[in-house]
Amino acid sequence: MNIPNTVTTTRIVLIPVFIAVFYLPYSWAPALATFIFGFAAITDWVDGYLARKLNQQTSLGAFIDPLADKLMVISALLLILTRHPENNWLLFSTLIIVSREIFISSLREWMSALGKSKDVAVSLSGKAKTVAQMVALLFLIYDQDIFTIPIYTIGVGLLVWAAFLTMVSMIIYIKSAWSTLTTSN
Repeated sequence: MNIPNTVTTTRIVLIPVFIAVFYLPYSWAPALATFIFGFAAITDWVDGYLARKLNQQTSLGAFIDPLADKLMVISALLLILTRHPENNWLLFSTLIIVSREIFISSLREWMSALGKSKDVAVSLSGKAKTVAQMVALLFLIYDQDIFTIPIYTIGVGLLVWAAFLTMVSMIIYIKSAWSTLTTSN
């Protein structure tokens, strides 16, 4: 275990803490849950930076980093859905985001097995999707107006935008892998 992998592992360990805090019946719980999620989101950048800076990139880190991201995001999406099951925009956006994550993870694994992982490496569109998604989730986890700013409504709009960017990035990844996908064995 090196420093970047420890940071990533911390993100995974924070998931049950985040879930517990999300459901606490106190007025300060949404702010603390938002802080925990935001801290975890920042550690996603920190672990990658440290791995490169300290030259501590490992196979374990390459495996658990995207896993930690997906577990945290999917946990947050499901928690938000339990709080607002009536919101079809949340449901639709969640289905798009989760489906894309499963599809792209499978595509990356398959392409890696063929020695073509560089064809589906993280792209700028994927990074833009991640930023929009994380900001949306922060708003949706907090779920309380700030002064008269409708944080929840803005969060829903940002999540719909993130779902759109999710589809765009998925199309870009498919296009990158298309020649391999359509090649006969």
